[in-house]
Amino acid sequence: MSAPAQGSSPCPPLTVLLCDDNALVLETLSEVVRAQPDLEVVGTARDAEQALRLAHHHQPDLVVLDVRFPGGGHRVAGDIAACSPASRVVAFSAYDDKGSIEQMMSAGVVEYVLKGVSNRDIVAALRRAAEPR
Repeated sequence: MSAPAQGSSPCPPLTVLLCDDNALVLETLSEVVRAQPDLEVVGTARDAEQALRLAHHHQPDLVVLDVRFPGGGHRVAGDIAACSPASRVVAFSAYDDKGSIEQMMSAGVVEYVLKGVSNRDIVAALRRAAEPR
């Protein structure tokens, strides 16, 4: 048995779909995720229709979803679970009220991350979301 080639990763990167209606947030989040060798952005979506089409097509490991996403973050989370059942959804929100958190968690979200946290915290949440449950 030979050792993996130097510089190659033993596992393929986790695929990530980013969903936010704010283009600047999407661009910034894309840069943060793309800077990680173990994460790969497979698409970005600015509305529910686009998010569902990309989730169905790519079957990503992770989906970062704005809580106030057009179409309703909790509804979109449920629809993603239906069309891409292995995807784990991470809520990304400016809101930390109990109602928003409970609504997203009841829709199947596995992590809830507040906008404005450090890039390190965002990446850590993605990696936690990918861990076996």
